[in-house]
Amino acid sequence: MPKTKNALKIIDRMVGQDKELHDLIAEETINVRIARMIYDARNKAGLTQKELAKLVGTTQSVIARLEDADYKGHSLNMLNRIATALNKRVDIRFLAVNCTPHYA
Repeated sequence: MPKTKNALKIIDRMVGQDKELHDLIAEETINVRIARMIYDARNKAGLTQKELAKLVGTTQSVIARLEDADYKGHSLNMLNRIATALNKRVDIRFLAVNCTPHYA
């Protein structure tokens, strides 16, 4: 097996065939990506958490929670509100289980 520095590939090798663990890792990976996407989009727009919260109609603490990789309560409604405030749109896709997603 060739060496890699890709953390997800290393974890995948360590987990082996444990489906439950694979599912848990997949869920956590999604939470991390969503949090990072919100953080990156907000920073790219040059906004503080408080400024984005005002545009979205919520509080700074809500934005802080959404940017926390451990947060599991992302709602489509809130993601759409954030996207609209940042002049973006949410794009959701169903991918084949064996397909590796590529994100821009």
